[in-house]
Amino acid sequence: MSKRPSPISATVDFDADGVQHGFLKLPISTDESAWGAVMIPVTVVKNGEGPTALLTGGNHGDEYEGITALMKLSSELRAEQVRGRVIIVPMMNMPAAMAGKRTSPMDGGNLNRSFPGDPDGTVTEKIADYFTRVMTPMCDVVLDLHSGGRTLDIIPFGASHVLDDPEQQRQALEGAKAFGAPYAMMMFELDAAALFDTAVESQGKIFVATELGGGGTSTPESLAITERGVRNFLIHFGLIEGKVEMPAEPQVYLDMPDASCYVQSEHSGLLELTQALGDRVEKGQVIARVYDMTRSGVAPVEYRAGRDGILAARRFPALVNMGDTIAVIADVVDTLG
Repeated sequence: MSKRPSPISATVDFDADGVQHGFLKLPISTDESAWGAVMIPVTVVKNGEGPTALLTGGNHGDEYEGITALMKLSSELRAEQVRGRVIIVPMMNMPAAMAGKRTSPMDGGNLNRSFPGDPDGTVTEKIADYFTRVMTPMCDVVLDLHSGGRTLDIIPFGASHVLDDPEQQRQALEGAKAFGAPYAMMMFELDAAALFDTAVESQGKIFVATELGGGGTSTPESLAITERGVRNFLIHFGLIEGKVEMPAEPQVYLDMPDASCYVQSEHSGLLELTQALGDRVEKGQVIARVYDMTRSGVAPVEYRAGRDGILAARRFPALVNMGDTIAVIADVVDTLG
């Protein structure tokens, strides 16, 4: 059954040369605005023929490294620097970004669990649908900038996924490496079906994801890695001139082969992590303890590493509930792909 056209309209002309700043406008009707609209900022920088890159941040509204880097790029990138077209959307889930939340305050929607979307669905589903049916078909390559948000802290890496098409997988993996973060990863997603990643990859496009810090903030270091990575991505795929700049130390390759990389809490309480991000861990090593906060004098529950590797991600708040991911352990490998 065919879907109706997206209710979202763009105030920019995606085919016009030059630099344009505008909005993706989604009509809404609320108590505060009967004939209102969600206004998602978009910048288009085009210069003749060439590939199209879509750069996105704010898929989750509390992940600020990507939002900040793309806001800066949108005001700095000039048409004469570009061969082809660069589309910049700093805040895909604009309502969530404005609220400083992972999910949208308008419908509770998690944009990166709402693809391919629905033009007749919730606000979040309508945004997902627009990016699936309108934005992605325009593009050759997509860079979606993520970090840990308020609840996670994550080592900085570019990532790709195992794909059915070996050439598509090769190009995505090379893009993830060329992003130039200290780490590059072949990433396993716990539930990939409703991700933006999958919506893009299923159309045969090259998709690179990142994780770049977290804690609901950004740092000079995390922003420097992000900004360098965006520039590297555009250079690697031929949209701007320059030389890819890699980190000073050799890039570390990581693999997440399956769901056992995720350590999830079976208890609620106070979390103590015994290892820092980037630390090497051994199978059987204590990596966390959870304390029962309802009484003193009770020994904590210990969580042990199920594999050798690197602590790639950790829960950021000290309070933890059953089901929360408290750590992610990734294998260190010599090669990827």
